[in-house]
Amino acid sequence: MLAGLMMDYPLTIDRIAEHAKRMFPHKKIKTKLPSGEMHEYTYADFYRRVKRLGNVLLGLGVESGDRVGTFAWNNYQHMELYFGIPGAGAVCHTLNIRLFPEQLAYIINHAEDKVIFVDGTLLPLLQRVADQIGGVEHFVLFNAPAGVETTLPGKIHHYEALMAAADDEFEWRSTDEKMAMGLCYTSGTTGNPMGVLYSHRSMYLHTMAECMAGALGLTEADVVLPVVPQFHAMAWGLPYAAAFTGAEMVMPGPHLQGPALAQMIEEERVTVAAGVPTIWNGLYHELKNNPRDISCIRALVVGGSAMPRSLIEAYESQLSVNVLHVWGMTEMSPLGTVSKLLSSHADLPEHKQWDMKAKQGYAVGGVEIRIVNDAGDELPWDGTTMGELQVRGPWVVKDYFKMEGSRDNFTADGWFRTGDVVTISEEGFMTITDRTKDLVKSGGEWISTVELEGLLMAHPQVLEAAVIAIPHSEWGERPLAVVVPTKDAGALSTAELQAFLESRVAKWWLPDGYAFIAEIPKTSVGKFDKKVLRQRYAGGELVVA
Repeated sequence: MLAGLMMDYPLTIDRIAEHAKRMFPHKKIKTKLPSGEMHEYTYADFYRRVKRLGNVLLGLGVESGDRVGTFAWNNYQHMELYFGIPGAGAVCHTLNIRLFPEQLAYIINHAEDKVIFVDGTLLPLLQRVADQIGGVEHFVLFNAPAGVETTLPGKIHHYEALMAAADDEFEWRSTDEKMAMGLCYTSGTTGNPMGVLYSHRSMYLHTMAECMAGALGLTEADVVLPVVPQFHAMAWGLPYAAAFTGAEMVMPGPHLQGPALAQMIEEERVTVAAGVPTIWNGLYHELKNNPRDISCIRALVVGGSAMPRSLIEAYESQLSVNVLHVWGMTEMSPLGTVSKLLSSHADLPEHKQWDMKAKQGYAVGGVEIRIVNDAGDELPWDGTTMGELQVRGPWVVKDYFKMEGSRDNFTADGWFRTGDVVTISEEGFMTITDRTKDLVKSGGEWISTVELEGLLMAHPQVLEAAVIAIPHSEWGERPLAVVVPTKDAGALSTAELQAFLESRVAKWWLPDGYAFIAEIPKTSVGKFDKKVLRQRYAGGELVVA
């Protein structure tokens, strides 16, 4: 082999911080504080504080490879931790604030967190597991009064006091691009959450891919609002991508409701905002009742689950906001596909373009995808054949943290089994039809719950809809639609919904029943929790009409 004669330049996160400080020192990072006031400082200020944080971590006894937890909203302190912890050679473990107490205790103990940084506004949530996490040596509080009382074990510190005493000079300890830098656990809808351990190299390459024009296309002219929580797959990589390109950041803190988001977008002239469909559904209804100028948005990024096609059309036709569908997983850092229109779509009529945007799109450079049947045979890309999606690439998991030997999620030839059932068109556009565990198999034929949900939510009097499989003596399974009517829906009837669907799906796809509820339960990352709905149905808690 003839080796290339190029520099050995380690792809480590500290180099992104160095680049931001050198090239974009005056660009801003803003945070909406719990009080509602806006905090702002520059990338130069941010860099100095990240360096100080490195010294804080050394003072707490953090060594290379140690896991350091974060339990916080999206704010500037959390962004400092995103860079400071890996820069100190440790692993930034983002703790999901919406997990059940037993799951939260499990991942803290499984990760063996040595230190946890805690937003004071979330202290009561963490204290619920105080007696179950004795291995944590230090807790560091921010956004908390100096004299706050806590039942947490270990030593209690205050972030700003430690930062004020720390030196600005710090030598980065991220010496190898293969070092672990981040740890994020899956949401754990079936069993205990599983840890995904990112490396500096994987996150650096993911950052570069995210910034590509064919992906999010971030530049220093952008103002980025990450509504997606920082505990969710490292906030889709947006803090790293923003620093890499010099984009300004607007961090929402705990202010995630429609009115607050609408105000931030309008006042800060946000150009890129990222969140899950439930967030954007709430924002849309807020804007319907209380209009604001959000024309500044060039990309309303939506991921986590499929956004109803009707909501995409509403944003684009009524608000002139470009919706950008993306798909990924915690196991993929998370970006996998982007639904941007291709040049061949330019002449399509608007409604056909919206059809394309409702798909999950094409694989970004660096990610390979394929679909297979139950036997593992690769299936054609014809837009109709459904199969399980498998992926591989430099920022895709190859094993779960501390679970060596558990290979059910991986193929013998090195692909990750996503659990998503999809079709892929000839031009490479992927459409998720369901999760393998959520598909309805009726009389041996598959029914996509995702498609039914999207159609139901196109009804003007339906706020949310989830479809689950229920047992049937003749057909094996049949679909049940669980519907949340809008506040002005009045007496929304099953007959009306059936009539609405009849012209849109095959007759055998029509739900066998409807249950009307006030709110659909959500997982810790904002997805419909169909496991809970299935339990409620089995327990007779859902009134089916």
